[in-house]
Amino acid sequence: MKELSERAWQIITAVSMTAGRGPLARTVAGAAELTAGDRVVDIGCGPGTAVRYAAPRAATATGIDPDPVMLRLAQWGTALRRSPNVSWLEGRAEKLPLPDGEATVAWAISSSHHWEDRGAAVSEAWRILTPGGRLVLAERLAKPGARGHAAHGLTQDQAEDLARQLTAAGFGQVRRHIAKAGHRTLVIIRGAKDIPGA
Repeated sequence: MKELSERAWQIITAVSMTAGRGPLARTVAGAAELTAGDRVVDIGCGPGTAVRYAAPRAATATGIDPDPVMLRLAQWGTALRRSPNVSWLEGRAEKLPLPDGEATVAWAISSSHHWEDRGAAVSEAWRILTPGGRLVLAERLAKPGARGHAAHGLTQDQAEDLARQLTAAGFGQVRRHIAKAGHRTLVIIRGAKDIPGA
């Protein structure tokens, strides 16, 4: 019975994560300057809302998440919408299950605060991006000293530190800005993998 209730809790959490995520996906896609030729990778995709948003607007969309329950829900949601250019993979941000240069856009929406090793995750994003590819990290703007659910996000200082990690990993054109997505206030960090010789 305990296993059943834990699984039910995971499903309830996943379903709640899909509610109201459209504005968030639109804001991040806009920050990524998404085009029809892009190959998108969503790092920490959860139940897949942003992947499903990207699918009709990009060449391919891949969702990666460490939680098999989230991936099952994502697959179920995609099956209902019949998105043939979508794929789902189990994996962690620190060791992405993709070859070098696979993506033109990588994003992480409300998931980078879960990364165990942000430096390793940023390096992995660099590895999977093609030259000229864009990385977009979006988190709820958290107040310093916030606790519980209110701490799920990044403070201004944490966002500045993450932007520095992008620069240290080799990303160029790193910028950070605040944006509204529905009722959420986000901090968005964007960088581009420089094209050699450009």
